This record gives sequence, structure tokens and C-alpha cells, in this order.
Amino acid sequence: MTARTSQIFLILSAFVTGLVIFTGVFLYATGNFGTAGQGASAIGGPFTLIDQNGKPITDADIKGRPFLVFFGYTHCPDVCPTTLFDVSEVMRALGKDADRTGALFITVDPERDTPAVMKDYLSSFDPHLRGATGDRAAIDTAEKAYRVYAKKVPVENGEYSMDHTALVYLMDKQGRFVAPFSLKRRPEDAAADLRRYL
Repeated sequence: MTARTSQIFLILSAFVTGLVIFTGVFLYATGNFGTAGQGASAIGGPFTLIDQNGKPITDADIKGRPFLVFFGYTHCPDVCPTTLFDVSEVMRALGKDADRTGALFITVDPERDTPAVMKDYLSSFDPHLRGATGDRAAIDTAEKAYRVYAKKVPVENGEYSMDHTALVYLMDKQGRFVAPFSLKRRPEDAAADLRRYL
């Protein structure tokens, strides 16, 4: 084997190895790894929480229509209010079809985000947005189901902020994860995309 042939072989081996790793990571992240033929998603699953009106809400409540699910918290300075505003704009663009879909905002900060706090916070956004909170164990279960990262970050005066996953999850009528839902487009275009799952 010549030096040039060895070099080409090494480059091809590195490429194939990289492709295999990328494919594995992609399948794992989208929930398709190890579920061939099952049609199951590794994102989403059972949860039991409390909505902003103090009523129980479970994963069964979001089935039967497409849903957008977002994790955040009410003390969030930028990403959360911006995302909820963008989701509200999509709901507005849906018009009457907004009644056939929905959006769920699950807190990653249940210690501060009581149902009353969530209700007050969500009053600034579209009424199709439903909030969810609960005790720490219930929130941990929801975070695990959706593979959400969330961590307290101490700041001054004993306060804290939250680092967290900022994806908007598109769930279909069966409660299965479809894909991250992009809000970086015109609300009308995002609404048209969401209508495909009605």
C-alpha cells in the first residue's frame, strides 16, 4: 500500500466514522434511535401537572390536536417572553384554526411559578396558551420526558436564573414528537406549517 493510498484510506475511514457518529446522534436526538418499526418517539411522554387555573393537566390533554410545547419560566428576561409572543402571533395567524390546536408552556422553575403567577404572566399572551406547573418531582418527570436541560444559576442577592432548553416542540395529534418548531419565520408561514397537522 503506497503512502498516497494509505492517506486516502485514512480520510475515507474518518469520513465514514464521522457519518456514523452524526447519524447516531441525529437518530438519538429525534427519538428514532432503537425504535425501528415501533413508531415510538423518545421525546414526549406521560406527565401530570397543574395548569394556571389550578386544574390538573396531563399528556392525555394535549392529544387529539397538534400542540406546541415550550419549557421556560416567568422570571426569564428575554428568550421566554419572546418565544411566547411569537407563539401568540402564530395562534393569531391561525385564526379560527387556533381552536383546533394549542400551546403549552411548562415551567422549569416551579418554586416561583405557582398557578397564580403563571396565570398572571400568561395574561399578556394569546389565550390559547396554557401554562403548567407542579412540584419539583412532577416537573423533573416532564423535563425528562422531553429531554429538557434546566439548571439553577445563582445571581446576586441570593436570587437565581435558570439555564434551560429553548426548543419549541411540535407534537402531533397522537402526542408524538414531530420536530422542533421554528418561529424564525413569518407567523403566517409558521401557521401554515402547523395547519398541516390538523
